[in-house]
Amino acid sequence: MNSNVDVVIVGAGQAGLSLSHELAAAGVEHIVLERGRVGETWRGRWDSFCLVIPNWTVQLPGGRYRGADPDGFMPKRQIVSHLVAYAESFQAPVREGVTVISLEPGENGGFLLRTSSGEIQAREVVLASGGYQKPHRPPAAAQLPASVHVIDAEDYLNPAALPPGRVLIVGSGQTGCQLAEEIFEAGRDVFLSCGRAPWIPRRFEGRDTIAWINDTPYFDAKLSDLPSSQARLLANPQMSGRLGGHDLNFRTLQAQGVQLLGHFIGVADGRAHFAPDLAQSVAFGDTRYADVCELIRKTCAAGSIRAPEMPPPPPFEADPTESLALDDVGTIIFTSGFRPDYASWVTFPKAFDDGGFPIQRDGSSTTVPGLHFMGVHFQRKRKSATLLGVGEDAIVLAETIAGR
Repeated sequence: MNSNVDVVIVGAGQAGLSLSHELAAAGVEHIVLERGRVGETWRGRWDSFCLVIPNWTVQLPGGRYRGADPDGFMPKRQIVSHLVAYAESFQAPVREGVTVISLEPGENGGFLLRTSSGEIQAREVVLASGGYQKPHRPPAAAQLPASVHVIDAEDYLNPAALPPGRVLIVGSGQTGCQLAEEIFEAGRDVFLSCGRAPWIPRRFEGRDTIAWINDTPYFDAKLSDLPSSQARLLANPQMSGRLGGHDLNFRTLQAQGVQLLGHFIGVADGRAHFAPDLAQSVAFGDTRYADVCELIRKTCAAGSIRAPEMPPPPPFEADPTESLALDDVGTIIFTSGFRPDYASWVTFPKAFDDGGFPIQRDGSSTTVPGLHFMGVHFQRKRKSATLLGVGEDAIVLAETIAGR
């Protein structure tokens, strides 16, 4: 491996590959370092994982989905195959099996990357490790005894791989709901500790709701449009792409038999305890659903288009238990989202805010010249960390790097 490179991209997922495609087109010398293989994060998802947003949202520059099922939902093996074919299509300079141990100040204002394959000096560095870096657990998780089998969502494979016994899932975003449904269908008793999460139906009048929303300004919202920077951590809307796509939310899970609980608040006397706030969490999701419906109605009215029928949610009855004996629980799965983890290996503390997010504009650090990012939540817009929006960000950032 060359010890001196103009531009190094860390990460060969959709973010890093999209930027690599644009830099290659601009004639910018660069390499892409990947700790595993192309699409490694997707490879690590659970066995039945598939996209939750439709295939047509895969809009990478020079690598859009062009298959026969644009309204379907690719399973993970097809997602990986798509990314591998994408990298091969422009001979992306990917170095697989190279772990970046640390990023430090280098010579002449550049950067030093210490890797498992040696040291690299770079003029510019792009961190494209994505928005899903370190699994988050609520503080109460520290109270769980060592005797309880506890895993994060990224360690889940399938129901058969779990120890016998009831399953408690903490976190009710897309992942938590999908795992709850799958594990319950496998014949296990499942408890879902619920927090505040939005939901949307899979379709309105036969058209995927993501397509309706994509017609609105929703995905183009910027961080400054949010009520606070913390709002970017809100869970993705509850729904599923499995088995052709279907509704998946608190109501559908309750109807199936999954036992819903309030949010996890701690452990005492051998029992996990939960807040009496399930009804409030459901109401929060219903309000977000109403917001989406109103946005669709306004957009349709502005374009003189008939809005679809968007029925109000049916009543919800919440009467959850407020504690659960840990002796009855075989596994606890935390699906409480992810947080940035740059600080564990990037020695530029001024590059990040108090939450660990990059201080950047259009993907370029505003505090460390030559340091850039791809795939960050709200890098430029709400869709930045998605297959729908990462390509647009890559085009903008490539122009910046080429101009430097």
